[in-house]
Amino acid sequence: MSQQGGRPTGPTGPGPEDDWWGQLYDDASDDTGPAPAADSLDDRFASAAGAVNAGGPGADAPQPPPAPDPRDAPGTPVLPTQRRTPPPTPEAAPPTPSSGTGAPTGSPPAPEPPSDPPRPDAATATPTTPSGPTAAPAYGAWTPVAPEPLTPAGDEPEDEAAAAARASGLGPLPPPLPSRAYVGTRPPTYDAEPTALPAADPDDLDALVPDTVLDGARYGACTLRAVSVRGDSARYRGEPRRDALLTARFGAGERALVLVALATGVRTAPGAHLAAAEVCRWIGAAVGRSHERLTADIRAARRADLKAGLHRLTDRGLGKLRAAATEQGLDPDDYAATLRCLLLSGDPECRTRVFFGVGPGGLFRLRDREWQDIEPEVTEVKGEPVLGFGSPPHETPDGDRLTMDLGIPTPPSPYEPAPEPPREPFRFRTSVARPGDVLLMCGTGFAEPLRGEPGLRAHLADRWSGPEPPGLTAYLADTQVRVKGYADDRTAVAVWEA
Repeated sequence: MSQQGGRPTGPTGPGPEDDWWGQLYDDASDDTGPAPAADSLDDRFASAAGAVNAGGPGADAPQPPPAPDPRDAPGTPVLPTQRRTPPPTPEAAPPTPSSGTGAPTGSPPAPEPPSDPPRPDAATATPTTPSGPTAAPAYGAWTPVAPEPLTPAGDEPEDEAAAAARASGLGPLPPPLPSRAYVGTRPPTYDAEPTALPAADPDDLDALVPDTVLDGARYGACTLRAVSVRGDSARYRGEPRRDALLTARFGAGERALVLVALATGVRTAPGAHLAAAEVCRWIGAAVGRSHERLTADIRAARRADLKAGLHRLTDRGLGKLRAAATEQGLDPDDYAATLRCLLLSGDPECRTRVFFGVGPGGLFRLRDREWQDIEPEVTEVKGEPVLGFGSPPHETPDGDRLTMDLGIPTPPSPYEPAPEPPREPFRFRTSVARPGDVLLMCGTGFAEPLRGEPGLRAHLADRWSGPEPPGLTAYLADTQVRVKGYADDRTAVAVWEA
C-alpha cells in the first residue's frame, strides 16, 4: 500500500493487485491472530459462554468438544452470509472476551445459565439420590433436584373413610350408644353393682351359686341368648340368687332339641335356690330321655300330643320336688319353685316354638318394634258341679234349700286324707315364628318391670329390633337396665329369628 494519494506500486489496470479490499475481508482467508483455530461467530459465542460460566457450579464438569468448522473441511468453499445483529437487550451484560480473541460489538449476548433451585434449610433438608446414571448431566452444569414427597416419612396413608370424614369436616361416626343404666324418673335405691356375697358353708360348697349366669347359642334359624342375674335387693343383703337357669341340647343336626328352663324358688324359704336348681335338673333329665319323640311331635306340629306329654313330665318333676321336701323334713310349700321351659328345634325349616310350665312369669313377642304379651291364660273350671267333683249345690233348681248353712266349718274326717292345696295350673303355648321376631321368656323379676314401665319396653324395642341379635355382653347390659321399685332376680331368655 502506497502513501496517501499515491498509486499502487504494481501494474495498473484490472488484476489481482486491485482486489486488495476483497482479499482483506474475505472469509476464505485465515485470521492472522495467534490462535490457529477457526474464528467464527459460533466459536466466539462458545468462548464467551465459557468465560461467563467459569467458576460456576458446573465449572469442573466436562464440556462437549466444539463443533468442527465447516470451512476446514475440503471441498466446496463456504460463501459469506449476511450477518444479523439482534437488538441489544438491556438486561443482558456484554460477554467478557477470552484471551486472544475479540468479540464483535453486534454479537448476541450469552444466555443466562439456569439459576440453582432454592436450597432447603440444612436442618430440614432431605438427602436425595439421583435416579439416573452418573454420567455427564443432561442439563449442563445444572442438576435438577427431585421433589420432596407429599407424605412425611413414616406416615401411613389414611383410608378412604378417614379422608372423606376429614374432607367433610364432620369427623368419624361415633360408636353406638351403650345401654342405659336405668329408666324412669328416678334412679333405683340400691347400687347397680354387687355389694355382699352370700354366706358359705364349708361342708356344702356345692350349694353356692354365682351372681350372674350368661349363655348363648345358634341353632337352625334362631339365635339364643339367656341370662340370670341376682337382684339388687339380694346383692345388698348378701342373699343367693333364687332363680335357676338351665340350657341343654339333646341330639344333633336337624333332629337336635334345645331346652331352656328357668325356675324361681320361694322368696322366704332358706333353700329356695336349691329347690329351683333341683327342679331344673329333673325336667332337663325327663326331656332328654324323651327328646326323640318330642322332636318328632314338634316337627309334625302335633300340638295335642305335645301338651299331654309335657304336662305329665312337669307334674312328675314337681312331684319329685315335694317328695324331696318331705324326706328332708321341710314344708313342701316352702321347698317349691315355679318352672318355665322353652323347646327349640334344630331343623332350620321348623319355626315352631313350644312353651310350657307352671307358675307366674312372662312370655312376650317383639314383632315390628311392638311388644305383644302372649302369656297363656290360666284355664278356669267351668260348668255345674257333678257327683264326686266339687261341693253339692245349696238349693234345687226350683229354689228350695236342702240344708241350712250356719257357717260352721265341718271338721275333717279322720278316715279321709286331708285335701291337697290347689296346685298351679299348667301353662302351654305353641308359637309359629316369623323372620325378624324376638321371643322372650322370663321370670317375674323381669316380667313385672317390662309390663309396668313403658320406658323399658321402648328401650328394649330399640335395642333388639336391629338386623343382627346383640352379643352376649350387650344382651347382659340390656337386661340389667334397672327400674325403681323392681329389685328381684332377673332371668330372661330371648330367641331371635333369622
